[in-house]
Amino acid sequence: MRRVPPEMFRFTTGETADLNGAVLEAFGVAGEHLETALGLDGVRERLRAVGWVSDLEDEELHETLKRLVKWELLDVVHNHAQNYRTAEEYERRNLHYSLTRRGEAALAGVRHALEVLASTGALQTAVLEAIADRLDELTLLSGEPAAADRRIFSTLRELEGHLEGLVENTKAFNGQLQRLLRAEGVDLDVFREVKAATVAYLQEFLVNLDRRGETVAAAVARVEERGIAVLRERALRGAELPPTPGEDPAAGWLESRRARWAGLRAWFLPDDGARPRIEQLHDIARRAIVSLLQVLERINESRRRPSSAVQDFRELARWFAAAPDEEDLHRLWSAAFGLGPARHAHLAHSDPELIPSSHSWSEAPPVQVSALLRTSGRTERFTRTATVRDVAAVRAERAERARAERAELARAWQALETDGPVRLSSFSTLDPAAFDRLLDLLGRALAARPDAGGRRRATTGDGRVEVALSPPPDGRTAVLRTVQGTMAGPDYVIHVTAVGGAIAFPAVRAATGQEAAG
Repeated sequence: MRRVPPEMFRFTTGETADLNGAVLEAFGVAGEHLETALGLDGVRERLRAVGWVSDLEDEELHETLKRLVKWELLDVVHNHAQNYRTAEEYERRNLHYSLTRRGEAALAGVRHALEVLASTGALQTAVLEAIADRLDELTLLSGEPAAADRRIFSTLRELEGHLEGLVENTKAFNGQLQRLLRAEGVDLDVFREVKAATVAYLQEFLVNLDRRGETVAAAVARVEERGIAVLRERALRGAELPPTPGEDPAAGWLESRRARWAGLRAWFLPDDGARPRIEQLHDIARRAIVSLLQVLERINESRRRPSSAVQDFRELARWFAAAPDEEDLHRLWSAAFGLGPARHAHLAHSDPELIPSSHSWSEAPPVQVSALLRTSGRTERFTRTATVRDVAAVRAERAERARAERAELARAWQALETDGPVRLSSFSTLDPAAFDRLLDLLGRALAARPDAGGRRRATTGDGRVEVALSPPPDGRTAVLRTVQGTMAGPDYVIHVTAVGGAIAFPAVRAATGQEAAG
């Protein structure tokens, strides 16, 4: 691991840290205006631009510039192109200062640190969609001539920027989320609102997250089929790196691109068979939702009760901490835990007339105490057994409803049964039940990942029916009609079979046969 120079961030400490930082920020603002060197007057002007309003003597400013030069954050050169009439003019206009590479890195590091402290992080589904769009654009550009090299470079850099934003925002949000899970708010109302809003935010992010991750993974695979190494070489030509003395920057640039692509694969399509990080993010978000809901339930429970056991134990802990000696600790322990609640003191004997009034309570017969009184604070009450309701009619109604549902399902599967691959347009007119089943099959198939031939396979929830879906070879459109309206879409080639290879549906026909017999 490369080490940071020891004096690189020394300017952020000490009594002159504010002035050191303001001077470096002044040079950074000047660099944004393409001013590479500043004299003494230029430094003063830029200091006012960055918000330094305190009076600053020339001697103090000279000392600050010397320190930054000593720490190799600034470089000083003599301006020999000017004519100087006085010694004061020579001091002001002769020496020019500029940021060194170390100074630029130090200023960038401080700016990034302040930005991280001010950032909150976010989970943005738009970033996932932008990554998929840039990957699809790279796939299209890979087939264009050499004139598209610059567009390949800009698209690749945009893709890396979106990936970096996804990683940084996710890390920041996860850290903020874990701190929220550990936090204990003073204001319960605000604390509860923040947690409830976070739960809603996470639930919204998880909608279709799996499908978005699969879309990005498929886009990554398509780009790699075109040749990612060739794509990087074309992006290098489109980058038009300037010539530099010494080592060729092309090798380092390509290595950086390979590292960024490896990071993209780790998130969506890892090589070693490990789980993609996008799925791990899915698990973290779901666990956080459960934890937040549990905390919210505890908050609501504590607000419903007049006292909280947690608050009682905390108050007792403060009493233990304030006890003057060990003997007081023992007395406090005995008072807190040595006695059980006397909830049975109000109970009376089942026949009080049998107990003479002259006898002491210690000589009276014992009173039976229910175990329910100890656990819940309530006594048992025995009443007359309720009449058992006749549920024969309810059972018959439910059985009839179940038979009707099975018959409806059987008719739907029978309408969708195919002896082989057919076009979707062959199901021209369908009843609502069969149409709903067909939509369910299409949705399951389209959500599955296609194989090398473009075919998608899926099964129903009970695992009894399998559907195979192939893209339309001629691009035709299918129109399906129901009593509720029409639906138009690609004329897919669909094949519906029972799992195990059989074309017919024995269970379906048995159900329809039973219905006909009935």
